[in-house]
Amino acid sequence: VARALHQASGRAAKPMVAINCNAVPETLLEAELFGHVRGAFTGAVQHRIGLFEQAHRGTLFLDEIGDMPAEVQAKLLRVLQEREIQRLGSSAVIRVDVRIISATNVNLDERMREGKFREDLHYRLNVVSIRVPALRERPEDIPALIDHFIEKTCREEGLPLKRIGREALARLCDYSWPGNVRQLEHAVEAAVVLSGDRC
Repeated sequence: VARALHQASGRAAKPMVAINCNAVPETLLEAELFGHVRGAFTGAVQHRIGLFEQAHRGTLFLDEIGDMPAEVQAKLLRVLQEREIQRLGSSAVIRVDVRIISATNVNLDERMREGKFREDLHYRLNVVSIRVPALRERPEDIPALIDHFIEKTCREEGLPLKRIGREALARLCDYSWPGNVRQLEHAVEAAVVLSGDRC
């Protein structure tokens, strides 16, 4: 959804940069987002631009934003308000023009009540909200997704295009897919790779 929004926007010719906020250690997330100068912290042996600068005039997709540490939330709020960043270890201000798209699989209202997510950041980010229903709520999408994943996997693996049988398709459509689209994609990828000779 984030990629489709970016590609349909006036920013499509500019970069789309993505980060999973839950996958980066808390101590490194700030440096990933804002960049750093040489010597800013142990291991910072050279200057590095952050994701905000990489996404300048484009889109920055913040996945799993509900898991972002409180200190980084405060700095993100400042960037959204001021449209400027500072690399770690630098006092220089850098103007940025970035569209932010964020996603989460947690209930942010609950996180705010628990004091784990800033209310002001939530309201700043939540300009337009798009709810993507779980795959089990839209089983009619499964056949099209399967076709897409088969084609993608065959292309990436250099395999001739494969097709799925009716019985296998029916079974996949009847499954609840607790892991959603990612689980379906991985299941199809495994089935394609394991079904027959590879090139």
